[in-house]
Amino acid sequence: MIFALGERLMKSRVVFVVWAGICAAILMIGHAPAHAQNADALKKAQSAFDSAQVLYLQGKYDEAAQGFQDAYAARPFPQFLYNVGAAFHMKGKLASDGASYGKAVEYYKKYLAEDPQASDKAKVEKAIGVLEAEIKRLKDTPQVGPGSGSAAPPVAPSAEVQQLGDVKVRGLVIIESDPANSTIYIDDKRKGSFATTPWSGSLEGEHKIIIEKRGYKIVEKTISADPSKLLLLTAVMAQEDYLGWVEISSNVPGAEIFIDDKAIGAVGKTPLSQNIKPGKHTFWISTEGYDEYKEEVDVIAGETHAIKATLKGAPVGKINVVGPGIEDSTVYIDGQVACERGPCLKALQQGDHVVKVTRGGFKSYTRRITIQAKTQMQVTVTLAPTPSRSDAVVAYVLAAGFTGGGIFLGLQANKYRDQLKDGINGNPPVNSNDSRFTKGKIFAIAADATFVVAGITALTAVYYTFREKGRPSGALIDVRALALQPQIGPEYAGLSMEAHW
Repeated sequence: MIFALGERLMKSRVVFVVWAGICAAILMIGHAPAHAQNADALKKAQSAFDSAQVLYLQGKYDEAAQGFQDAYAARPFPQFLYNVGAAFHMKGKLASDGASYGKAVEYYKKYLAEDPQASDKAKVEKAIGVLEAEIKRLKDTPQVGPGSGSAAPPVAPSAEVQQLGDVKVRGLVIIESDPANSTIYIDDKRKGSFATTPWSGSLEGEHKIIIEKRGYKIVEKTISADPSKLLLLTAVMAQEDYLGWVEISSNVPGAEIFIDDKAIGAVGKTPLSQNIKPGKHTFWISTEGYDEYKEEVDVIAGETHAIKATLKGAPVGKINVVGPGIEDSTVYIDGQVACERGPCLKALQQGDHVVKVTRGGFKSYTRRITIQAKTQMQVTVTLAPTPSRSDAVVAYVLAAGFTGGGIFLGLQANKYRDQLKDGINGNPPVNSNDSRFTKGKIFAIAADATFVVAGITALTAVYYTFREKGRPSGALIDVRALALQPQIGPEYAGLSMEAHW
């Protein structure tokens, strides 16, 4: 009985293996024709696009529109619909043909329906509105009837149509990979992921395309995207089973990641996932306002290693000190030199700080400010010139003169006093009506008065020395809540910004 049971189990395993092999073969057989069909369709679309592009440049707009429709039928990329609309748009403008304008509006709307997040959505919607108004204008324009003996003069395009300018066809960049669902980076991984394969959209200029997927070798290729051409980039990725995989995250998104050598610079920002060679690696995760996080990991081939950094600190804002003559000024923050020369842009932890700006020959500016997280405070400083102290110098000179005069008068009074004292003790004694009594008193009173004036003048000089003279240094403060960082999306590249005033 045991033998019979074992025999049954053996047969079951054989049946399972056979069925698994059949299923795998079916999948491979099904995958190969599908892959070949996609490749053929793409070649057909590219051929139709190239032909339509030539016809468009030759001004054969009907044939060009048909070529772009054929390209769309082969591979339904929204940009092909836009190009159909562009062809009819140009035909309508050339011949003031309302019917062509109508077809242009139809395909522009189809384009937006296929790609509702198109980066040029506002521009295309404006064109639709202008063309619809032009269609109505052409219908309302009276035409010369038959038998009048003269042909109807062509109706010139409206000023609004002219302002739209000549329409150019839209190129296309297609990025595919085997395997699919690989991560695409543009130019630099530190900018973050761009999209996943397969992807299609518009790019201009030269770019480095980085394609990455767990367990596969990274593919890097440089492309020169022509806005009027169709460019196909296909990446066949080889497996790398000997690599490990790291997933790096932090409680503060956007923190910079350094691996093994900080001098090389950041390899990206959190969150980040990528292949990495087996062995010991050191990871640093840091961002402004927080303590640096460090972790050493022993990476094992074929395994996933999660690094979750908990950064401790406080969120930061920024201060930007600008203003006339700031290039010759020194900026201090909390008593420390922040910038020896302006302008001065610094990240500061949220909270209170003291800012001081100094410049030779000008009054310094000092102010306590409160920095808030995720804000940028712009301080536009206007330093006032240090006023002249010539009035104080004059007052000091006068005080010194009065003091000298008082000393002289006092000495004269003392001289008469000594003479009279000797005369009183002499024989015969000095007459009480001697004029020296009067002169001595006059000199003594004058000396006292001169000393009083000298003291008042000296106090005035001190006041002139330390008084605040002229307008003080000031500043205009503008606080903006800004989140500004480079971003590249599936249909655009540029800056993402939010501002609250």
